[in-house]
Amino acid sequence: MRINLTIDDFGNCRKKAIYFGLQRQTDVNPMKYDTSELCDIYHEDVNVVEPLFSNFGGRTSFGGQIITVKCFEDNGLLYDVLEENGLGRVLVVDGGGSVRRALINAELGNLAMQNQWEGIVVYGAVRQVDDLEELDLGIQAMAATPAGAASEGIGESDIRVNFGGVTFFSGDHLYADNTGIILSEDALDLE
Repeated sequence: MRINLTIDDFGNCRKKAIYFGLQRQTDVNPMKYDTSELCDIYHEDVNVVEPLFSNFGGRTSFGGQIITVKCFEDNGLLYDVLEENGLGRVLVVDGGGSVRRALINAELGNLAMQNQWEGIVVYGAVRQVDDLEELDLGIQAMAATPAGAASEGIGESDIRVNFGGVTFFSGDHLYADNTGIILSEDALDLE
């Protein structure tokens, strides 16, 4: 990984991170979320996801509007979804809780970063964790495993998914940090 710092025309410091030949320009200080504080302020407006997840990405804090995918031990559909512009969006993947096959790998992580996704939450497993933690991307999952998933494209997107004691709908808003994951029907006022 190589980091180049530059000053743009408006005097803002920007960094350009280069991973595996891909480039993503980001703010030096991306938005930080404190889920504990958000729960204190919005306790009646948020749902707390059960503490099943660990952080595997380079961003420890992320959030945005979600899109949902349901797939079991097959990540083919994830390639299609992560090809889309992900600015301000978080992919929520219901992998059935399986930790036998990793749904997210370094290639998908790079694709998500290249297309400016804020993060990915996987009710399942990831692999190539050393590479994932180098990415400017939030990734939370249940576990890591070296076994990869099939890529047949079997699954559904933009559907209701339920795990961790919470029901997720595309269009909801998710906020995550090292403490946990919270979900809100509407965007939270963070100012």
